[in-house]
Amino acid sequence: MTGGFSAGFGRRLAALVYDALLLAAIMLLFTTALVMLFARTAILPDTAGPWVYAYRGALLAIIIGYYLLNWTRSGQTLGMRAWHLRAVDEIGRRMSPRAACLRFLYGVIAWAPAGLGVLWLYLDSRHLALHDRWSRTRVIHLTRS
Repeated sequence: MTGGFSAGFGRRLAALVYDALLLAAIMLLFTTALVMLFARTAILPDTAGPWVYAYRGALLAIIIGYYLLNWTRSGQTLGMRAWHLRAVDEIGRRMSPRAACLRFLYGVIAWAPAGLGVLWLYLDSRHLALHDRWSRTRVIHLTRS
């Protein structure tokens, strides 16, 4: 698979669902490991204190790390591979770490209001979602050559 064209909303959403399932499994394994590790200390919600924030921060780091590592290394998460999508910079090259960070940040903003920022791609002349434009990246649907 080589070239491609801008990916539509359905494929992007399907890839996001695949990735959400994988991330849920990873976070479940992380949580299980923590519970097994600290089983004797009996950390309860009312006695956890700052550990709750450290745990939530670790979960957020897992999510952010998953996307940033995959986008900067191959341009594809597992869900994107399944749906033949690739995230690239505006010229079609692999994303830089800075571009990947911007894409993640703007992606959260674009997906948050019921995906309206992503649905923008149907109104855009180049078929780019809002976070594609803001981060100067794009998601392409790979075609066979």
